Amino acid sequence: MYFIISKLFVILIYPFTWILALLLYAVFCKNVRRKQKLLITGVALLYIFSNSLLIKLFARMWDIDTYPSTSKTYSSIILLGGFASKGTDDKGMFNQSADRYIQAIKLLTNHNASHLLFTGGNAEITPGKFREGYFAKSELKKMHFADSTIIIESKARNTIENALFSKKLLDQANLKPPYLLVTSAFHMRRSLLIFKKAGIEVAPYPSDFLMKEKVEWSDLLPNADAFSIWSKYIKEIVGYITTYFKHI
Repeated sequence: MYFIISKLFVILIYPFTWILALLLYAVFCKNVRRKQKLLITGVALLYIFSNSLLIKLFARMWDIDTYPSTSKTYSSIILLGGFASKGTDDKGMFNQSADRYIQAIKLLTNHNASHLLFTGGNAEITPGKFREGYFAKSELKKMHFADSTIIIESKARNTIENALFSKKLLDQANLKPPYLLVTSAFHMRRSLLIFKKAGIEVAPYPSDFLMKEKVEWSDLLPNADAFSIWSKYIKEIVGYITTYFKHI
C-alpha cells in the first residue's frame, strides 16, 4: 500500500502539476483580482522551473560529487537499477541513466571490487513481464564476467527495497562492507541515507550528472528540459525528508 501511495503522491509534487492547477483555477475563477494573481503566479512558476540557471545552481549544492579512493579493493559494487526501461518486446533497453551501468562496469573491469550486485525489478504500479534484473543479467553475461562475481536481485521496486534486499544477499554471499554504491548523482544523497538506515556501510560512487555543464547567460532563457530535471530533484528532496523521519 505504501508503494502505491508513494507512486500516486509523486504526481502531486511535480512543478507542472502545480502550474496546471493554478492556471485551471485562474480560468474558472470569477474574481478578476484573484484571477490576475493566479495567472501571474502561474507564469512566474513557469519561468522559474524552466530556468536552467536555477536548477544548475541547486544541483551543485545537492549532488554528491566526491569519490572514494580507487586504490582500495571493495568486496562488492552495489548497482541500483533505473538505467533500463521496458522496450517494445519486453526485453528492455538502456535509457538516459545508462551511465550508472557504464561506471559500475568500469569499476568491476578495473578490479576496484571483486563482485557486482545489481538490484532492481519493476517500479510500475501495474508491472508487466519486464524486470530490470533480468535485463542487467543478460547484458552482464555479454561482458563475459564470471557468474561467481555477479549477484542479481530482480524484485526491488524502490530504493528502500534495493537496500533491504541487497543486505540479505550480501550477507548470504559473506561479502563484507564497505561496498561501492553506484547510482545517479542526484539520487545519491537519498540513497546514502536509506542504506545507512538499513545498516549497510557504503562509499558513494556517483554517476549520470544531469547539470554538470558550466553556467552560461543562455541559461536564463526558458528550457523545457529544466522542467523534467526539477521534477527529479523535487522527488529526491521529498523522498529524503520522508526517509529521514521513517523507520526502515
